[in-house]
Amino acid sequence: MSYLIIEGGKRLKGKVKISGAKNTALKIIPACLLNRGRNILLNVPKISDVFVMLDILRYLDCKIEWINNKLIIDSSKIKNKSLIIDEVKKLRASIVLLGPLLGLFKNIEIARPGGDVIGARSIAVHLNSLRELGCNIIENENIFAKFDKIEKDSIILKEASVTATETLLLFLALIPQKVKIRLAATEPSVVSLCEFLKKMGVKIKGIGTPFLEIEGKRNLKKNVIFKIPPDNIETGTFIALAGATKSHILIENVKIDELDSVLAIMNEMNFKYKIKNKLIEIMPSEIYGTKIQVGLYPKFPSDLQPPFGALATQAKGVTLIHDWMYENRFSYINELIYMGANAEILDPHRALIIGPSLLKGKEIRSLDIRAGAALVIAGLCAQGETVLYEAEKIERGYENLVEKLKKLGAKIEKVE
Repeated sequence: MSYLIIEGGKRLKGKVKISGAKNTALKIIPACLLNRGRNILLNVPKISDVFVMLDILRYLDCKIEWINNKLIIDSSKIKNKSLIIDEVKKLRASIVLLGPLLGLFKNIEIARPGGDVIGARSIAVHLNSLRELGCNIIENENIFAKFDKIEKDSIILKEASVTATETLLLFLALIPQKVKIRLAATEPSVVSLCEFLKKMGVKIKGIGTPFLEIEGKRNLKKNVIFKIPPDNIETGTFIALAGATKSHILIENVKIDELDSVLAIMNEMNFKYKIKNKLIEIMPSEIYGTKIQVGLYPKFPSDLQPPFGALATQAKGVTLIHDWMYENRFSYINELIYMGANAEILDPHRALIIGPSLLKGKEIRSLDIRAGAALVIAGLCAQGETVLYEAEKIERGYENLVEKLKKLGAKIEKVE
């Protein structure tokens, strides 16, 4: 178990380059199983969740090679094995492996996925959607699935689940039949997965909309090269950090068109910034409170409400945050209160923060990836020394965060 020692109260300055998107990489990597060949992924973030997914692929007899952030995956000798293993149990994204492995082998046994404890994250939509398409699925402590043939040419998702949409796309990629997925998720990771599958030879219409039509192919193209796009959540985290610490930061390698909801909140909070090509320059300014309501993409992402919650402690006035997606996402606020924030959890889905507050360094705990990022921001704003325990959780989603912060002038050390 690692922890961070943070000395706060200092303005930061400099450039930071955004890494490849965590949520996209975790779906493109399993997609590399589909063509039973060699694929090259560029700009892959070296984060612990990616390492766990790759361990699962190695277990399935894939060959993995890293060259800096270039990842070479050879799935030509993949074998169908029981995935009742610890790596699956601790990774939420492992559920998407249902898709390619069912398509490849027609049967699979897999443990229930793990991940952050931020609320009820049911996989019922994933499993029921596969059932509707003709899969026989038995659930107990683990999941057992079999498949013979497709029984429907259209399916309506009960909710616009990102991973359920991706699981269906991965499953249908090898089936030479047109199937419509209605009320699909439209998040950037879904769009990227569709683009990768198209490179393999899968036909997909409606990319970026809730109405997808996919026509798979039994023999997909090999030797696909694909670049993982920048992580919009990491971008938003550094935006919140710059605003909270009143710092002058140039954020490089940004996908601007994925940030509309973030830019809208920045405007409401009085951020001073400039956009040029793939750059966002944040200048120091007095930040004001606002209302932040989480929603499905392209609305404000739930993954960014903790960093912006930390920002709200330094904003002038009242910030009301409404996150209807996860009932345990506000657990980080108790840590902020302990540090001196004027905040209250109104109910499992709403929190009120009044700022600016003088935060003081304390011994606190990272509860999940995004809560940990929020508390790093709080530690950098606080007077004195903050010790943040369970820092390894942050490394599940942020590549080289400590090194990036040090380059901006932050006083932060990681202790193993």
